[in-house]
Amino acid sequence: MSRYQHPNNRLMRALTVVAGGFLLFAGCGFAGAAERASESQILNALKPPPLARALTATPSPKDVKRQAVVRNLRSVTRTRALTGDERNELASIAKDRPSIDLEIYFDFNSSEIASKAVPDLMNLGRALTNAELQGGVYLLSGHTDAKGGEDYNQRLSERRAQSVKDFLVRKFRISDDTLVTAGYGEEQLKNTSDPLAGENRRVQVTNLETKQEAGR
Repeated sequence: MSRYQHPNNRLMRALTVVAGGFLLFAGCGFAGAAERASESQILNALKPPPLARALTATPSPKDVKRQAVVRNLRSVTRTRALTGDERNELASIAKDRPSIDLEIYFDFNSSEIASKAVPDLMNLGRALTNAELQGGVYLLSGHTDAKGGEDYNQRLSERRAQSVKDFLVRKFRISDDTLVTAGYGEEQLKNTSDPLAGENRRVQVTNLETKQEAGR
């Protein structure tokens, strides 16, 4: 759930998404602290490793399964939220794919993106429309901390991931079906020793499929 500051001030809660105000993680490695993620940092974090980018004549069975799942959920998320099984399937795929966590700010108790988050989202949009990433399929997964009820956190994480998608589609004309959204609420805490820690409030961006892979 987002960062609460004071009940009498309509200040902002924070949700960590893909581009970080306080913490930035790329894949499993720590990429920096107290810095805003630049366009190039996001770009580099989401690019597959050189070996993974090499096309082979015959995709592996694992790749074929992944592509089938992604193809199905690209259309599903345009009309409804994912089921628990579908979220888990995507989470399993995302573990092995390039990803980055960013901290995006939202208005208090809301899925409305705060003005201070716009520069981060602009960096993300420019990275996703860069020639090296353009045309791929990306997962926007929302996460909250453990404050509040599970059902509330689940719905909030879904709405905030959708808000990020709506921004990217509107501002950068990214194709709607290339951005898959999922909410995980408090299921996947980054800092399990402190369930209320800020790094738990995030939206993670994952490269599910490159343009080259999608075109096989």
